Amino acid sequence: MSTPPAPASPTWPYCGHGADPTTDPVGCPGIHVPGHTTCLAHLNDADRTSYLTSLAPGADVDHRGTPITERLLQALLRALHDPSTGKPNLGTARFQGATFTGDARFGEATFTGEAWFDGATFTSTARFDGATFTGDAEFVGATFTGDARFVGATFISTTGLGRATFTGDAQFFGVTFTGTAWFGGTTFSGTAWFGGTVFSGDAQFDEATFTNDVRFDGATFSGDAQFGGATFTVLSSFGPILCAGRVDLSGCAFGAPVTMEIAAGEVDCVRTRWESTATFRLRYATVDLSHAVLSSPAAVTAHPIPFTTIGTTVMDESLLAGRAPGVRVASVQGVDAAHLVLTDTDLSDCLFSGAFHLDQIRLEGRTLFAPTPTGIHRRHHIWPCHWTRRRTLAEEHHWRAQTAGQPTPSLGQPSSPRNWRPGPHHPNPGLTPDPDDVAAIYRQLRKAFEDGKNEPGAADFYYGEMEMRRHDHTGTPPGERGLLRGYWLLSGYGLRSSRAMIWLLTAMATTLLALMLWGLPTRDPEPATTGTLSHGKITLNTTSPDPHLSGTWHQRLTADRAEKATRVVVNSVVFRSSGQNLTTAGTYIEMASRLLEPTLLALAALAVRSRIKR
Repeated sequence: MSTPPAPASPTWPYCGHGADPTTDPVGCPGIHVPGHTTCLAHLNDADRTSYLTSLAPGADVDHRGTPITERLLQALLRALHDPSTGKPNLGTARFQGATFTGDARFGEATFTGEAWFDGATFTSTARFDGATFTGDAEFVGATFTGDARFVGATFISTTGLGRATFTGDAQFFGVTFTGTAWFGGTTFSGTAWFGGTVFSGDAQFDEATFTNDVRFDGATFSGDAQFGGATFTVLSSFGPILCAGRVDLSGCAFGAPVTMEIAAGEVDCVRTRWESTATFRLRYATVDLSHAVLSSPAAVTAHPIPFTTIGTTVMDESLLAGRAPGVRVASVQGVDAAHLVLTDTDLSDCLFSGAFHLDQIRLEGRTLFAPTPTGIHRRHHIWPCHWTRRRTLAEEHHWRAQTAGQPTPSLGQPSSPRNWRPGPHHPNPGLTPDPDDVAAIYRQLRKAFEDGKNEPGAADFYYGEMEMRRHDHTGTPPGERGLLRGYWLLSGYGLRSSRAMIWLLTAMATTLLALMLWGLPTRDPEPATTGTLSHGKITLNTTSPDPHLSGTWHQRLTADRAEKATRVVVNSVVFRSSGQNLTTAGTYIEMASRLLEPTLLALAALAVRSRIKR
């Protein structure tokens, strides 16, 4: 059996009390008390009393590696007692690697210098309730075997609790962190309480592990709240919290059903994993769900009113003043959308490319998509055109902006509503989705709307799908693109009734004019009857001469001829013959109108039905 390695010697001059060359070559690691060769715990009574008597409020103390009992700690704090406040007052306090047996009571103490508890061990309850840390407070790698209480404490500078271990409950009710608070790699085995905590700087919980419940009810973050890679084993509710910056949940793992209430500028859930159901109630936030893993249904909902904490206290949202309270989704790329429900969200800039089962996504409430550019534009810098108003995907905006050669907008400058919105990789065509990819996204989202019995809502996505197929020079054959172009031109893919009606009226007017000019004869031909008598039998034969057209253009454009032509045109629209005598040219004109005009009428009816179908 191998022998365990001997403990490393401290870097400071240490006591060495109880050292044994065989079993414990280091002995007591406590630092020497100034002027002595032993630590505070192993001084004789007279020397300890002399040392404590020499201390005054605000004095620096250095007891690294020292084993400190509850009684010894109280004697030290009494020596630092400030008569003006009635509380202990410490300057720079160095307790790195110290071991506190019994309760460690630092409640109401003031640390005017830096407080170093790195690697310290608290074997029982650690009490820092109401303590004030003016300088940096470092608890990196500390171990709290019992409960850790920091209720109402104030940390004015940087606070380091990274890689600390909390075996009991960790209570941070009403704590104020003015500087950065770092909890990276920390393990909370008991319940962690951060209700009402104020983080004036950034709060870092990266890689933290919460094996029990954790409460952030009413916590406020003036900077960023970073939980990247944290593990929440039994968390059931997260928040409500308010964050002026970004709440980073990227790479986090949630093992139980959880409800999250967050009012923040950004919420990042990149590669976040939910093993059970998740409900997001958000305000003000832009949420990024890229490559998130949803094992069960997950809902993202815009919360209409400010959150309330325990006791029905309404959260103060002044940190987010001036921002719109709506919720925007930045991306669902790489997400299995079969479990995703988005309610009352803004998807104007949402990236869908790369998501799975988009046809099963549920879009509830008032869902916003990007509109087409406004105003009159010049097609190919020549022909004026106006983009039909419809809901579009961000990917179509990115592709059209790239193919149109739009310039990249300045950093922080919003795109003009008259232009297509450039994508994040603009103007790189290799990283911009092509029409074939965008058409597939439109197709799946259209099916999601149709399965939800929202046929009118699906219309714009059908239009977008057809547009992308018409512009796809790789997957759509030329003949099919030609048919799509005609379908678009005549009726907007059967969705623009006004366009079909304009074409119908144009066709009717054209037919009317053509009939007046070339289709109607000058006068109706009069039948002629002739007979023969043979062997006492009379044979009659009636013939009609061919219609004849003559006269000048002016003579052909009369009210009487217009009335006759109108009857022909109206009958043609409903696919009937008027019975009117026509010239040879008029016969062909009527045949063409009986084919074209009912088709245009059907397209107009189809477009109307697509907008009101239930």
